[in-house]
Amino acid sequence: MLKQLLAIAAATVLAGTTSAGAQSAADYPNKPIKIIVTVPAGGGVDTATRIIAEKLQQRLGQPVVIENRGGASGNIAAEAVYTAEPDGYTLMASQPSPITTNVVLYKKLNFDPTQFEPVAIMSKFPNTLLVKNDFPAKTAQEFMAYVKANPGKLNYASQGIGTTSHLTAELFMKVTGTKLVHVPYKGTGPALNDIVAGHVDLIFMQLESSRKLHDGGKARILAVATDERLPMLKDIPTLAEAGIKGVESDTWNAISAPPKTPKAIVAKLNGAINEIMKDPDVIAKFDSLSMLPGGGTPDAMGAFVKEETKRWGEVIRAANIPAL
Repeated sequence: MLKQLLAIAAATVLAGTTSAGAQSAADYPNKPIKIIVTVPAGGGVDTATRIIAEKLQQRLGQPVVIENRGGASGNIAAEAVYTAEPDGYTLMASQPSPITTNVVLYKKLNFDPTQFEPVAIMSKFPNTLLVKNDFPAKTAQEFMAYVKANPGKLNYASQGIGTTSHLTAELFMKVTGTKLVHVPYKGTGPALNDIVAGHVDLIFMQLESSRKLHDGGKARILAVATDERLPMLKDIPTLAEAGIKGVESDTWNAISAPPKTPKAIVAKLNGAINEIMKDPDVIAKFDSLSMLPGGGTPDAMGAFVKEETKRWGEVIRAANIPAL
């Protein structure tokens, strides 16, 4: 009898919780939503977030406020969102690192990346192999031959330790058995400035930034790190076409919610974001920025995040990148 009473009580509590979650989703949102962005204003994550926030505000009928909290590869913002009330009024817009690789790169985190509620992927930035203008190789095949003939003599820039540009280069070396020298910078701007000045040889850089330099004649894209050629760069081969297979890489950003945010609220946000991805105005803005639209279900995002954490975690361990 006691077991039956406990079961009934548990079912009643569960039903009440579900009912409360559904009710809160029905009323959601009834006040401003805050999206904490894990980078300073002006970066790729920030740009995508502002485009989507404007449309989200129109669809949900409440102000969507952007707050930038850069620093520690996104950990500062992630901790703030992790401890926020799980009611859908505080969200996080981030690059991959706070919800994937930082768990491997940092000795201690004040949050558990696996506990965030996935909402949706916002956008993706394909990565490219960008070289300084006077680099001896003119094609990806010539590049590969030159790198193999000069082990340890070429240097590559990155946006910092553990960033996508760094890890993509480590993946490249692991796959090809080559050796490059790492020159980490504090962000995209300083790294690209030295590529343009010719102080460093190459960088694996997101399309938005590298395309501007390529089109402006300040640096050269030799290949794209995607499984197919990009429509906006039809004449540029993939790394795989150049014989470098297994170095697919892109930079993406996503919206996450605090742990235990009701599924119904997550679903409402996800549905709105997926509709926004179909908006012609958004599609045009993303295209002008060389961004590919995201979307998909929360479950799909969750699975993708797990896959990325595993893949890049293996690269970090293989490269013996020390924890910070």
